[in-house]
Amino acid sequence: MTPAAKTIPTFPDLAGKVAVVTGSSRGIGAETARYLAANQVKVVINGRDGAALQRVVGEIESVGGEALAVIADCTKSDQIENMRRQVENRFGDIDLLMPFAGSGGPIQPIEDVSEEQWNFLLSANLTSKFLTIKSFLPGMRRRGAGSIVLMCSSAGRAASHAALAYSAAQAGVAMLARNFAQQLGRYSIRVNAIAPSAIRNDRMAQSMSGADQESLAKTFPIQRIGEPSDVAAAALFLGSGASSWITGITLDVAGGKVMV
Repeated sequence: MTPAAKTIPTFPDLAGKVAVVTGSSRGIGAETARYLAANQVKVVINGRDGAALQRVVGEIESVGGEALAVIADCTKSDQIENMRRQVENRFGDIDLLMPFAGSGGPIQPIEDVSEEQWNFLLSANLTSKFLTIKSFLPGMRRRGAGSIVLMCSSAGRAASHAALAYSAAQAGVAMLARNFAQQLGRYSIRVNAIAPSAIRNDRMAQSMSGADQESLAKTFPIQRIGEPSDVAAAALFLGSGASSWITGITLDVAGGKVMV
């Protein structure tokens, strides 16, 4: 099995910038926050679990980084607006926005999907990202530059066994990135998305045996399961000046399983 890269990439132009990463109390979001902080970015950690947020802030501060935890439900525009005010009061207008907050759902036959489940998953995975960008965009336009990196999923890139509403929402995220990129390029704001496939996390550890994980790994051309660090490294690249001529793409961080 090919090992995951463990070295945090360094992009000097990120130093001193301000980033908001929603859904960053654990997993991919938390790892991305750590990677940003290692590049001397001031990071806003967001989620709904205050204790988990403080753990991530503590990890960042213990190695000399600067972070702010803000509790907010990103499906609620008033809570996002309150978060924005806290961020701007502390750091001013932001440079990097990474709307990663989202939620999975049960795999069901189409006829068993309730209207409530459908609306919840679209709100959690698509509307939340629209509302977050809408709230922080005026500040980025004032600054006249910036990078937005949306969390998508391989479920929105190819047909799969994922929950129907979840897959539809993720496909919407990819189109959201393209439309925002087209409209905001004139303000020197780039918008891209990242679409991971199977990423090792607590849920996977609880639901899959080691043997099952090994079998899953063999289904990828690069024969291993993804790590949060794989996605964090891609987010750093898209947030940095190294990708300054890239906008409107969805980057598949999927071990070769998705090739579009």
